[in-house]
Amino acid sequence: MKGTLPLLTALLLTSTLARAETPSADHVLALAKAKATAEHKALFVHFGASWCVWCRRLDAFLERPDVQPAFEKYFIPVKLVVQEKAQNKALENAGGEDYLKRWGGPAGLPYSAFLDAKGDLIVNSKFHGENIGYPGEPQDIDWFIQMMKKAAPKMQEADLRVIETALRSFKHN
Repeated sequence: MKGTLPLLTALLLTSTLARAETPSADHVLALAKAKATAEHKALFVHFGASWCVWCRRLDAFLERPDVQPAFEKYFIPVKLVVQEKAQNKALENAGGEDYLKRWGGPAGLPYSAFLDAKGDLIVNSKFHGENIGYPGEPQDIDWFIQMMKKAAPKMQEADLRVIETALRSFKHN
């Protein structure tokens, strides 16, 4: 028992520090809106959690060397962590759930929304009332392409093709 108290204290302190280091959703969005305004881009806000396999796939997709430059030419990607299990609550962006609801969720994760630089909703990932999540199915990819076109009407066809080709080449396991 003697060693338990220091261990519990260390765990509590680590959890508190991790929570303090995770920025609020308001803070994350304020920085992103300022960048979007300066760069004349739209925001791509995607909500996810560490336990969500499809969320991690979306993160990896957005970081692909072929996709990232084409995507970030038009959009500022913003990830907000929500719906974490108890052991990972410190990863959440405080206030993220409120934004999730404001922009049409919760409807499963990942959930995404394109916003203008002021933070106003352009379009979200609901297609016929259902969240597409990770756009891996043909109709979901079609909707994601339409979402991008709505959010960035001047997006070049070559950049759209890069993203669409990458999505359509995904192999389900």
